Amino acid sequence: AAPGPCSYTTLRDEAVKLFNSLQQLESERDPVPLMQGVLQTCLDLPPLVDEIYCQLVKQTTEPPAPGGQGDLHYWQLLTCMSCTFLPSPPVLHFVHFHLDRQSQFPTSEMAKYASFIREALGKTKGRQCVPSLEEILVLMRRQEMICTVHCPGATSCRVAISSHTTAEEVAQELVSRLGLSQSPNLFALYEQSRRREQPVGNTTLLADVLTRFE
Repeated sequence: AAPGPCSYTTLRDEAVKLFNSLQQLESERDPVPLMQGVLQTCLDLPPLVDEIYCQLVKQTTEPPAPGGQGDLHYWQLLTCMSCTFLPSPPVLHFVHFHLDRQSQFPTSEMAKYASFIREALGKTKGRQCVPSLEEILVLMRRQEMICTVHCPGATSCRVAISSHTTAEEVAQELVSRLGLSQSPNLFALYEQSRRREQPVGNTTLLADVLTRFE
């Protein structure tokens, strides 16, 4: 394989590095940066997505300490993967089979992650950016993010979003909250930085916008 972007080596070598990162994940006290690094490598080198899904399924199958820190870290990374990448159809079928097996223990944390992952895989279409550190933290707890949208004037609204929420969905919610449903005007979200202000496309995922701000 040819070297990838960002000074990557061959796919084979990068796969070995990712495997070593997964081994390190078991004992990592702060796994968030390591998880984001794995996700970034998968975004830059898409052929590795299936490999990581398969490795995570393997690591969460009959672990030595079910529900322990290492096991939960693997489930949490699998959660982040499910909100960022779709594996190929054969691997997706393999992952679903693995998730279904967790129903044997319906009250376990693993079963709760499996349910969340199954729902996420039904919504994920691909990301422009990997999850931000904040998004990874909320995904580890199977929660939503809270973002603040500033409206014309001094009004601001706090909106709960998931990894799959689009700009159009947030704009529609704000229009409803502000009582503007009958207004003939069109509404959109804008992304503002020190250098520029630009409209956010209707289908853009708000989670990607937040990652760019990070």
